[in-house]
Amino acid sequence: MSEDEESRRSRFEWWLDDLSVDPATRVAGAILIILGSILGVVTGSLHITADVGEVLSGQLDESGGLADIHGAVYSALVDETTGGEAVEGVTVVLYDEEELEIGRTTTDSGGRFALDNVPRQSSLIVVDHPNNFTERIWLIPGDHAQITVTLTAGEGVHEQDMRGESHLRESVFITTVIGVLILLAGLAGIIGGVEAYNGTSHFRTQLLAYLGLWSQGLMFIGPLLILMGMGLAYLSRGQFGFVEDA
Repeated sequence: MSEDEESRRSRFEWWLDDLSVDPATRVAGAILIILGSILGVVTGSLHITADVGEVLSGQLDESGGLADIHGAVYSALVDETTGGEAVEGVTVVLYDEEELEIGRTTTDSGGRFALDNVPRQSSLIVVDHPNNFTERIWLIPGDHAQITVTLTAGEGVHEQDMRGESHLRESVFITTVIGVLILLAGLAGIIGGVEAYNGTSHFRTQLLAYLGLWSQGLMFIGPLLILMGMGLAYLSRGQFGFVEDA
């Protein structure tokens, strides 16, 4: 390269050249990849070990045996201008599977009601209001964030079974699978960081670090660290295949 060509090169280009041959660049990239991937492992572990009730409904007691029931009572729609209002003063009674009373409450001005710290077992809610059908709803406390009861004018009984409508078990399974995948992605990223630190294979480093991106540690912080590490690893790609003696 002639002196004229060298003079045209910017200081930034010379700085990049210095970084590309400095082992500290590769090591810094490895550390960033490992740190970002560790955040992903932590995120995956939280998905797997988090309390099911807190994750899905936020209503389970710490013991796992109690739950809260929240709901609201509204009048049925008659036409476009009548009905749909919240009904105050409605008595809501909770029974166990043997139809023994567990607790009762009344709705407030907004039609809302709450039954706190009730056993998480098959239960029956009965809403009985004058000149309306009696509503009987079977459920498992904690499986539903909100219970909506509609009062219909008339005499008789409406019965509904919501025990089969909960997707709690499926949601737990999906959450666990996602947690395992995040955990595996984080572990792949850590292995990629070790590859970069040892300078063994640039291709494996980038591939494993890319997988580590999917661990999504702390949303964007982990992937950002991994991307920065991948950039430094690419810049120092000429160092891979050997490790200089200290």
